[in-house]
Amino acid sequence: MKHFVEFLKYQPPGRLITTGFAVVILLGAFLLLLPCSVKDGAEVSVIDALFTSTSAVCVTGLIAIDTADHFTALGQAIVALLIQIGGLGVTSVGVGIMIAAGRKVGLRGRTLVKEALNVDSYGGLVKLVKAILITTVCFETAGAVLSFIVFVQDYAPLHALGISVFHSVAAFNNSGFDILGGLRNLTPYQDNILLNLTTCTLIFFGGIGFLVIMDVLKRRNFRKLALHSKVVLTTSIVLIVLGTVLLKFTEHISWMGAFFHSISARTAGFSTYSIGEFTNAGLFVLCVLMFIGASPGSTGGGIKTSTFFVLAQSTRSMFSKQAVGAFKRSISSQNVSKAYAISMLSALVVIVATFLLCVLEPEFQFIQLLFEVISAFGTVGLSTGITPDLSGAGKLVIILVMFIGRLGAMTLISMWIERPEKMIRYTEETIAIG
Repeated sequence: MKHFVEFLKYQPPGRLITTGFAVVILLGAFLLLLPCSVKDGAEVSVIDALFTSTSAVCVTGLIAIDTADHFTALGQAIVALLIQIGGLGVTSVGVGIMIAAGRKVGLRGRTLVKEALNVDSYGGLVKLVKAILITTVCFETAGAVLSFIVFVQDYAPLHALGISVFHSVAAFNNSGFDILGGLRNLTPYQDNILLNLTTCTLIFFGGIGFLVIMDVLKRRNFRKLALHSKVVLTTSIVLIVLGTVLLKFTEHISWMGAFFHSISARTAGFSTYSIGEFTNAGLFVLCVLMFIGASPGSTGGGIKTSTFFVLAQSTRSMFSKQAVGAFKRSISSQNVSKAYAISMLSALVVIVATFLLCVLEPEFQFIQLLFEVISAFGTVGLSTGITPDLSGAGKLVIILVMFIGRLGAMTLISMWIERPEKMIRYTEETIAIG
């Protein structure tokens, strides 16, 4: 045991975080296979349990089997717990448990939290974790109360309470799971203004990231916000508005439906209309929104809003001959390089996974397979309805993509590459681009 602890001390943060997520996923799959988790008469295969656990921990929402129809109340509670752990992050939950137990968080624990939350310094990490946990409880409690007002009209009070808590946890953690049954998601409530707005609010705040929430609560003035917060809020609002308009004019849905899906497509995965009935144009709009995703330090996936913003500003600077920047601040060349690297690696993951699905699932259309892969990578959970019909091999591909999407391609690469920076610099020479 002593040797194992020593071994862990020298592992890079990316490797430990990845291992932690993998362990939680495997443990979740095991718990979902227990007889007490499966309803009488329902069948849950190993691959479907693994798929559900991965989707929950990676806060995706793609389902191979319906959660309400196959799992008991205990099984559904396990799914909700996996969503909560996945949304907050394994390291944040672990540190939170240590804080609750009164134990001191060492440098190693702080390093893992710093890596997981993508912050720049070690200062105030314990306070940040405490604030994250308190913020999560506040948002999810408020969301559960407002959701209960809606669900209690159709279900018995105790059942409605369970649905409300589950829905609030899933929405704030940007996971599109539901326990209404029949693979319906939220289609029965497409015209319910309270539930739509409650869900959208939970998704939005869960998706902008805890750092932005803390900054907004602290400064309460857009001009005084940090550059990161300004970038995230501006990009998020622009994408929501643009997505709403495009979806409204490409699909026969209400403005409420367009607004809801524009927000949900940014990694939440709830739907109030059947995605399988959307046109190719509408699916393409959703693909773009899903690929961009949420924001750093949030419960969502994708390449992140800040990455997209830096790419856009970098492209603009090439034509304007000005330095890359925004809001009277410059953006470092390191951030620009990282944004391009993340985008290229993410695109590569989507391309390879889509190709594999095209080989493994030739009976489905290309747009359906591409949509499924991007949804998995962005940890969204939207689907055209093909997920339950994928083969075992196809589901394994989606499982891997969900895992990569939640952790991030850069984190997975850092899991294996941990080399000191070379002191040697070669002569610089230009090459023709474009």
